[in-house]
Amino acid sequence: MWAHLKKLAQYRDLLATMVFRDIQVRYKQTFLGAVWAVAQPLAFMIILTVLKSTIFKEENSEGAPHQVFLYCATVPWMFFQGSLNLATNSVSGNMNLVKKIYFPREIFPLASILASVVDFLIASLIFVGMMIYYHVPVTVHLLWVPALFAIEFLFVTGIGMFIAASNVFYRDIKYIVPLTVQLLFFASPIFYSVSRVPEGLLRWYLLNPMAVVIDGFRKAIIHGTTPALGPLAVSLAVSVVCCALAYAYFKRVEFKFADLI
Repeated sequence: MWAHLKKLAQYRDLLATMVFRDIQVRYKQTFLGAVWAVAQPLAFMIILTVLKSTIFKEENSEGAPHQVFLYCATVPWMFFQGSLNLATNSVSGNMNLVKKIYFPREIFPLASILASVVDFLIASLIFVGMMIYYHVPVTVHLLWVPALFAIEFLFVTGIGMFIAASNVFYRDIKYIVPLTVQLLFFASPIFYSVSRVPEGLLRWYLLNPMAVVIDGFRKAIIHGTTPALGPLAVSLAVSVVCCALAYAYFKRVEFKFADLI
């Protein structure tokens, strides 16, 4: 695996070029351009805020304004959802390059995921404005945010590589992924908080790294507290193992891509 990583490092300039290309292609000939990186999480937040305030008659969410509570979870969730959707077709959608030129094929899903990081950063800038507007205090616990995002990035990269490779062999993957992501939305504390999860289910619920990451974002940013270290350590372990196994699988099957695409 280390040999593959060293070879990948040699192609870092190509990876940067592919990331830039993916960003350009995504917003090419769109009226709003990069504004879509903000429009999607904002629209999502507004819909969920209306549900909480009008349907469920909740005045706030864990003592915080609905907008802050929901957007804090929506930004990392949109990164997760967008990255997987783009990674799914990242290899099969570049069949001409796969057949004609050799370079590490993992560049395709990595480029898609790294391009989604740009969207995450743009959407995060809006959240900074929301923190100022709603007087969310800045605490030292904000230093947990990069670590939380790193765990999510590892988890997303692992899943992204696995589904990118699998989609070459089984085209059902491109239909399974959006459905699975939709179902996982309900298994992640976006609309609700982790405190609403029944005690008997909590142990299993926190095996989902996205649940731990989103809850960690809220604890660090909104509440100014340290994320739960036990579940965080488990999520880190799950993410690292997931990423390592997916990368090993990807490298084991990549030589078959050109014959099957």
